[in-house]
Amino acid sequence: MTTETMGRTDDRTRWLRARVDERLAAFLTEHVSPVDDPDVVSAYALLREFVLDGGKRIRPVLCYWGWRGAGGDDCEEIISAAASLELCHAGLLIHDDIMDASNTRRGRPTVHRVLGESPAILLGVLAMTWADELMAGCTSDAARLRGARLRYDAMRTEVITGQYLDLLAPARDGVTVEQTLTTIRYKTAKYTVERPLQIGGELAGADAALLGAYSRLGLPLGEAFQLRDDILGMFGDPAQTGKSRLDDLREGKHTVLIAHARDHAAGSAAHYLRTWYGNAALGEEHAEQIREIVAATGSLAHVEQLIADRVGQALETLHTAPITEEGRQALSALADRIANRSR
Repeated sequence: MTTETMGRTDDRTRWLRARVDERLAAFLTEHVSPVDDPDVVSAYALLREFVLDGGKRIRPVLCYWGWRGAGGDDCEEIISAAASLELCHAGLLIHDDIMDASNTRRGRPTVHRVLGESPAILLGVLAMTWADELMAGCTSDAARLRGARLRYDAMRTEVITGQYLDLLAPARDGVTVEQTLTTIRYKTAKYTVERPLQIGGELAGADAALLGAYSRLGLPLGEAFQLRDDILGMFGDPAQTGKSRLDDLREGKHTVLIAHARDHAAGSAAHYLRTWYGNAALGEEHAEQIREIVAATGSLAHVEQLIADRVGQALETLHTAPITEEGRQALSALADRIANRSR
């Protein structure tokens, strides 16, 4: 891919992000608190700030390129659909932070740390309710909207199922790499890449061949996205990720990194993982020792290879997919950035 082509893709992606932010800002301005109670008003303001201030907009971007890849032209309906995915994501993030007991998100205190868990649950539901409203009004083409809604509804069922699997993992002994990958597939891969591509495709009238290709490239790319996220959670720079490097370790998050390390660690290293991974008293010294064990067991290298393999699968599918050339080039560039990002 030429530098000129990548530049065009970057320009179009920046344009899309700006338009989505404008649409979200306008929507949230219209949806203020229906009561003048100052505490309710401030909660609505916090939700607005959470939605608008930060976030990579990955799902809206992929929805847009799913649309363009199917021959869709720029118009308000794809902007509204893409913005709907971001509102849905905001609601799910608020709930995810509660379940993970996370203290920070995007470099700021999580919503439940500011308001408490019960108010945060309500704001998460409100964001997802508003997402439905945006999606329902994104187009007047009933057939295309019906196809997009079927993908949208499937996406929400899948992400909740994946989250449920994630919650079950701590109570289960010996969670395997394959079980962890299944959780990733449902909690992240379908939700982050496959379904947004297909929603955009459905709205543009994509045929079954292209929608199938979106699935075959979306699943491995989505898995690569989460595998990279797990590496960043353990080894990343908090100044770039906006999250502490200790949260996942204290929580005992079930990742392929840890599942592989447990399979390959022996003696004192295995004992150290059992003792400190998932221990609320874990500090930076313990975290650094766990990072060293993960690297020494070959787990970090193994996950890097899994990422590379999955990106390769996605690009191979993209090479032969019945997609517009603009869409092919854009998704090729995005695949590398999604899988090899630093934040």
